Amino acid sequence: MKYFILFAAFTISFSSMAQSVFDDYKYIVVPKRFTSFKKENQYQTSTLVKHLLTENGFTAVYEDALPEELTVNRCMGLYVKLNDNSSMFSTKASISFEDCGSKEIFITEEGKSKEKEYKLSYSEAIRNAMKSLDVVNYTYKEPVNEPIKISFKNDVKKMDNTAQESTSKVQKTQVVKQEATKEEQSYKSVAPVKSNYTKAVNKIMPIEFNSEEVLYAQEITNGYQLVDSSPKVRLKIYKTSVKDVYLAASGIIYGTDGKWYYEYYLNDVLTTKELNIKF
Repeated sequence: MKYFILFAAFTISFSSMAQSVFDDYKYIVVPKRFTSFKKENQYQTSTLVKHLLTENGFTAVYEDALPEELTVNRCMGLYVKLNDNSSMFSTKASISFEDCGSKEIFITEEGKSKEKEYKLSYSEAIRNAMKSLDVVNYTYKEPVNEPIKISFKNDVKKMDNTAQESTSKVQKTQVVKQEATKEEQSYKSVAPVKSNYTKAVNKIMPIEFNSEEVLYAQEITNGYQLVDSSPKVRLKIYKTSVKDVYLAASGIIYGTDGKWYYEYYLNDVLTTKELNIKF
């Protein structure tokens, strides 16, 4: 009885944790080819994972067929990875779910199979792994932007009668005495005075980027906007007549040998930084 209670408590806790993790995401993105395999949908692993996710109530999509809103905001989805820990005598696999910043937010239990035929063994191992989601009652929570409420209640207060009468008496008793003598007069020159003001130079400072930061390129008119995982637009870049060279507000972005670089002048010194841009 004691072990049954502990198992039930663990199951309820696991279910609540998993549900709260998934409810913030509208889509789950499945790759057409998992990194463990050489071919697309090898052993029908991709179609099986997508099918099992759909059966559990998730909106699963392939990575090459993303909805428009997910293309604009990648952080609306979770991204599936297959962890293949197979050995010579058995197939072992678990499923990881990562957010748009490649942070793992959930991983299933490891499924196992001793079938000798690869298609059957991977199918059994993946199905066993995905049983971890059977306890999840998934419901997507649409973000709510509540309007800001401003109250002006009690901002204007009435002046009581006593205060009004007091003010009236002061106004009546105050007399302004004007002196027209030479000694009482003051003179202030209104002639222009030379100013020490100098016009500020409108200097555009370069954007600082973390070396491990991933930037996603979203197409705009004549270029792209680079968005981080929050998501926030960090920099807009514009096409030039030279391939893989873009103009930025304070320098240039260019690509070479599969890598991207941000080049600009800082205090009259040419500075170059490598960026991790996903087009």
